[in-house]
Amino acid sequence: MSPKLMHNTRQHNIRGISILFMAMALPAHATNGFNLIGFGAESTLMGGADVAVARDSSAINTNPAGLAQIRGKVFNGFGSVLRTLDLSHADQFGSDEHASNRYTLLGGGGYAQSLDSIPCGAGVGSFVQGGAGGVFRNINNYHGSQDDFAAKFGIAKIGIGLGCQVTERLALGATIGMTYARIQQSLYRSSQDGIKFADADVIRPNFKIGLQYKLTPALTFGAAYTEKTKLPMSGGSLDLNIGSIVHYDDAKLDGFATPREVALGLAWKPEDDWLLAIKLNWINWSDAINSTKLTAKNPDNPLLPALSVTNRMDWRDQVVVALGLAYDLNTRTTLYAGYNYGKNPIPRTHTTPFVAGILEHHYTAGAAYKLNQEWTFTGGLEYSPVVKVNYNNPDLPVFGNAQLRNEALFLHFMLSRQWQ
Repeated sequence: MSPKLMHNTRQHNIRGISILFMAMALPAHATNGFNLIGFGAESTLMGGADVAVARDSSAINTNPAGLAQIRGKVFNGFGSVLRTLDLSHADQFGSDEHASNRYTLLGGGGYAQSLDSIPCGAGVGSFVQGGAGGVFRNINNYHGSQDDFAAKFGIAKIGIGLGCQVTERLALGATIGMTYARIQQSLYRSSQDGIKFADADVIRPNFKIGLQYKLTPALTFGAAYTEKTKLPMSGGSLDLNIGSIVHYDDAKLDGFATPREVALGLAWKPEDDWLLAIKLNWINWSDAINSTKLTAKNPDNPLLPALSVTNRMDWRDQVVVALGLAYDLNTRTTLYAGYNYGKNPIPRTHTTPFVAGILEHHYTAGAAYKLNQEWTFTGGLEYSPVVKVNYNNPDLPVFGNAQLRNEALFLHFMLSRQWQ
């Protein structure tokens, strides 16, 4: 291979990888960054104002101190159906397309029980932390043709939690578990400079601690701390189109993480049938999504070099405000409502159609109905109004002057059983 051709090939590689890096990192259907606003139907339908309320198995992932409130045995199976009302990409090449995958299903569940010998509750649960993705078809590209781009990304957790009533007023808890993340992405892979990055994943330990303290019989203070979990996703492959497909069978992404979080909240019961809650959640995105590095080795053409590209993401820290209420309409029916706000943490210059975690306002409403003494069904809606971001990402010249729009509607539901 001539030196000039080697130089051109490497330039194609670096350009393609840079485009990939800015496009691949996060899920399209994220809410507070890439975090869901809540976990389990009650947590979510109260707008995520859960840290001082947590009282079912979802406490494993919200505030494990809440497990001390468990009496007997509790099972919660929960799920969500996301309908993207407007997840769209527009750019200066004449594209204005909605993602073709309009529905996404999320799910999880948990089991918890009180312990007979000590004033504690323990449980195990699985939770989708965030994810989904966008698939955009027949997009006008800078070559004057049409091609597709897509991303599939997900983060899930499995945790074991313990919460204990240390004093009459104070409960403490902790959760340890594993976080799993997986990603695959393609961008104009049928065109010159197109790429496909596939099947990189990782499993890493995580932990959370929390407390609940009764300031008065009617007022509870809650707090939780979640440690950062680094997610170096490896074991993937990379295909780069430089006129012919170059395949790298060892590709990995470093520098990506779930963020450190500190949540503080209050839960107030002014009457037996009313519950009002607030949560402030600091999310340390600037440390979790800051600088990332993609490497690819072992190309099927031995004359081509290994690749290594570093990009800055520079996400901003986020303070999320959550407000929630629950009202016992009667002995069988509880009504829920909530509101959640978090300013978009993604800098305009790093916006991409794959990183659509730009939603800011979330409105929730729903109800729980006791089917009998053991079984309860909870259901409701979460609506996030449209957000538009106009951007020109210098690391994504393939889109030029572009716009990202996102608007979403969730259906949340949970089936619960409580018994001795």
